[in-house]
Amino acid sequence: MTQYIAAIDQGTTSSRCMIFDPSGSIISIAQQEHRQIYPKPGWVEHDATEIWTNVQQVVHDALRQKDITADQIAAIGITNQRETTLLWDRTTGEPLHNAIVWQDTRTDQLCRELGAGIGQERFRERCGLPLATYFAGPKIAWLLREHPELRARAERGDVLFGTMESWIIYKLTGGTHVTDVTNASRTMLMNINTLRWDDDILAAMDIPRAMLPEIKGSAQTYGTATGELAGVPVASALGDQQAALFGQTCFAEGEAKCTYGTGSFLLLNTGTTPVQSANGLLTTVGYQIGDQAPVYALEGAIAITGSLVQWFRDNLGLITTAPEIETLARTVDDNGGCYIVPAFSGLFAPHWRSDARGVITGLTSYITKGHLARAVLEATAWQTREVVDAMNNDSGVDLTTLKVDGGMTADNLLMQFLSDVLDVPVVRPMVAETTCLGAAYAAGLAVGYWPDIESLRANWHKAAEWHPQMEAATRDREYHNWRKAVERTLNWVEHDSR
Repeated sequence: MTQYIAAIDQGTTSSRCMIFDPSGSIISIAQQEHRQIYPKPGWVEHDATEIWTNVQQVVHDALRQKDITADQIAAIGITNQRETTLLWDRTTGEPLHNAIVWQDTRTDQLCRELGAGIGQERFRERCGLPLATYFAGPKIAWLLREHPELRARAERGDVLFGTMESWIIYKLTGGTHVTDVTNASRTMLMNINTLRWDDDILAAMDIPRAMLPEIKGSAQTYGTATGELAGVPVASALGDQQAALFGQTCFAEGEAKCTYGTGSFLLLNTGTTPVQSANGLLTTVGYQIGDQAPVYALEGAIAITGSLVQWFRDNLGLITTAPEIETLARTVDDNGGCYIVPAFSGLFAPHWRSDARGVITGLTSYITKGHLARAVLEATAWQTREVVDAMNNDSGVDLTTLKVDGGMTADNLLMQFLSDVLDVPVVRPMVAETTCLGAAYAAGLAVGYWPDIESLRANWHKAAEWHPQMEAATRDREYHNWRKAVERTLNWVEHDSR
């Protein structure tokens, strides 16, 4: 009987299930979107019960598409939107609050309090991360502060915390409370060197250890599934960007990938030693196979890329579908001097400025919707350039090729412009859905479906490649203008205002 590997991708806007064969080819795929809940400006939430319902549905649909049964699935892996924070009741398994999404900025004041006298770098040496609204730890602290009735229960372990992979594993297995090192490394609560919860940080944020999941490797069996996948080993968990690094087979030190989705995330494999950034990047765990030494990465996190296209479509109504933006952008030869910096929830790497807000600069009566469309696409490339420059400085080695994946890589104009502004080749693989693929690869390794990482490398094939065509003088001029536009975003939010 033919056997497959399944992967669940619980993302920011949707949940998917994909089933792969031994070559890493997609056999079936099912997807369901979930609601984005905006209670206040800067607040973003998800309904975890809705998400779990959708996860069950996409698993069902993916199996039924090809009449695959649970006994044909060798293992299932999980990948997820990282940092999104959920508390639930240990006894009932019911969420106690909507999940607070990674983009949410409600912990801004709390982060400033935690950094008082020291600033954003207070915990970086321990956890590899700056104090920022992005990460899960401050979100937990905020929930416990705002809902004091939960604190005593949390101290007893009756209230459980997890990022979304932890929630999905808990629901899939009927109560296993675990996380993996990649997701734990995004909480600000795990010591990046020991891979254990850090008591000093927990004390500083006043978070009870009893509510935290057990930290496991990224590729090992956590338990067996119930329901439609009854008996199938749940054998991997990776945050979505680390899963993409794994799916792109960036197993060697110095290899890098960038995933273009709601936001964009560039990860560079730095080997078995964590590298502390001096240029606004994040030190994170890339993956850990079983009990092998962990592999670390430097990450540049960009908050708004694909969601800027969504904003252009839904809020401005200038296009009706996302792919139309390339057609509209091709109606002009350049941006006409217009730049869009999408600091909708502040600027992430390499700036880490929560006071920034989005701007459109360089507007003249010459500007058309075509120029705006082009500026939207170019914003993704210029933000990537800022991260690559920081990564080159931190690593001491210049990037020579960038592997890309995610939905935006279907935009050929954007990919060419990306190659132009980075001045390196940009390569897209045959299977662009590398987050699911990475989770599947890790689960397959854990159960022996694939024998080793070299067998995974053999599955990787190039689908498209773009080479730089822009003149250096043009690149330098446009980058200079972009950086001027970024400066205009700063100091917009005045923290002492109410």
